[in-house]
Amino acid sequence: MGRIYKPLDFLSEGEIKKILESNEINEIIRLPLSVGQNYPNWKFAQDLCIKLSEYPDERVRVNAILGLSYIARTKRKLEKYIVKPVVLKALKEQEEHKWRIINAIEDINLFMKWDIGKKALVKENQQAQFD
Repeated sequence: MGRIYKPLDFLSEGEIKKILESNEINEIIRLPLSVGQNYPNWKFAQDLCIKLSEYPDERVRVNAILGLSYIARTKRKLEKYIVKPVVLKALKEQEEHKWRIINAIEDINLFMKWDIGKKALVKENQQAQFD
């Protein structure tokens, strides 16, 4: 079955809690993207994405990092001391989805005017040239 693209939901805190309690994986996979894009409280959104970055399912973990990049894009607020170690850990651990993590870090750097993971990103780009 092909992917179905639809706009990300605007979720209330109650709806977010309900999704987390449901353990419905397809909803949880989309959750950090919806929260990162649409939730008005950046701190709540950041904290949820950080929490989901430790989720057992790899797809949720990757989307949690993307959710952080959405917060950077839409709210221009993130806490560097919290976000940096999480995204660098994801960059180290995610082989299959590494390109998505790299894109997320580049977006975070762009919108937050940060320079995190520069050495790791240069190394990844150099390695990609030889693959």
